[in-house]
Amino acid sequence: MKASASLTLDAIDRRLLNDFQRDFPLCPQPFAAIGKQLGISEAQVLQRLKRLMQAGAISRIGPVLQPQRVGASTLAAMAVPPERLESVAALVNSFREVNHNYERLHPFNLWFVLTASDETRIQEILQEIQQRTGLPVLDLPMIESYHIDLGFPLW
Repeated sequence: MKASASLTLDAIDRRLLNDFQRDFPLCPQPFAAIGKQLGISEAQVLQRLKRLMQAGAISRIGPVLQPQRVGASTLAAMAVPPERLESVAALVNSFREVNHNYERLHPFNLWFVLTASDETRIQEILQEIQQRTGLPVLDLPMIESYHIDLGFPLW
């Protein structure tokens, strides 16, 4: 999903998006802790996150676990006709096991990462996506691990 072109971000929104990609507070009330750091209430943090999600600026809030430490994971790719890209991406995003997906300028133009309880569940999801879209899904399981920091400075 693409972010709304009309989305206006203030300084607090920018900090919320930028500062908590890493080091998310691991405590009983993480959004209250974030609010304290930003100088706003827990309710305001949650309200802002809801608005940012509805606008497509963020798609998910949750952990990214080290591959194969807990459960199973894979990278997958699809060659999606451009006119179907948004609808196929929305289907892929509908699975809670999808960490993230992204468009690439390549014949395989939709890429996504799945993390599930085990390899059987990974294969079930890939097969369901393939069946529901009618498009083949390329499964690219990890052969060798490398640490790639997925937090990118936005501003």
